[in-house]
Amino acid sequence: MTSGTGSTTRRLDSTGPDPAQFRVHVVTQAIRLFSEFGYESTTVEQIAAAAGVSRRTFFRQFRSKEDVIFADHESLLEQVAEHLSQEYDDPWAAACEGAKLVFGHFRDRRELAVWRYRVVQRVPALRERELVTTYRYERLFTDFLRAAVPGEKPVRTVSFAAAMTATHNFLLRAMIRGDDTATADRLEQELLELRRTYGVVPAPEGTTNGKTAPAPPEVAVVTYAAHLTPAEIAEQVRLQLEGARQHH
Repeated sequence: MTSGTGSTTRRLDSTGPDPAQFRVHVVTQAIRLFSEFGYESTTVEQIAAAAGVSRRTFFRQFRSKEDVIFADHESLLEQVAEHLSQEYDDPWAAACEGAKLVFGHFRDRRELAVWRYRVVQRVPALRERELVTTYRYERLFTDFLRAAVPGEKPVRTVSFAAAMTATHNFLLRAMIRGDDTATADRLEQELLELRRTYGVVPAPEGTTNGKTAPAPPEVAVVTYAAHLTPAEIAEQVRLQLEGARQHH
């Protein structure tokens, strides 16, 4: 470690940076090293030096190299949990917003996501860890929906959360691989289609089950003298209706 790196280590150790930003910084440096030199060949000491922290500081935040590669997910899971802790008129749409939050995070850090994807694909143990992480997101969405729509059948909330997570992951991987069509707008459209499939898209005002509601019938109020015969009353009604139509 050079003297410059040593001074940086003391500075970061003593100033106490924002924990979430600090973890993202270390994760970024670790994944960069894993991508460049290989996961097995990279040591904790090298990660700490690249991040400008001491080995002790590294182990205060992370238990192992395996932990550090997915550490930014911890902060992201907390953000999603915070989003889902609110009350919403449309819980299904709120769950989809949570998935879009995750997609936006990695879209804004695409280079880091690409590095991690390449590293994970080469290490079986990391692929297994990634599956566990994916399930944690899915479980968050499932638990939220089961609490927010208690009258819904559990199999519907579970399958919706699974389908939503799978849709997100498919487009996220496509985005990482360079598919220009894998955008946030496309994710929004796919999730809207999923909600339509499950029949949980609220009908707009003036519609019934997605169809335009029929206009209410026009009402004509007719007054007549009590001594009129039924035939005369019918004639009064006819004249009143004709007058109303002419005004339209």
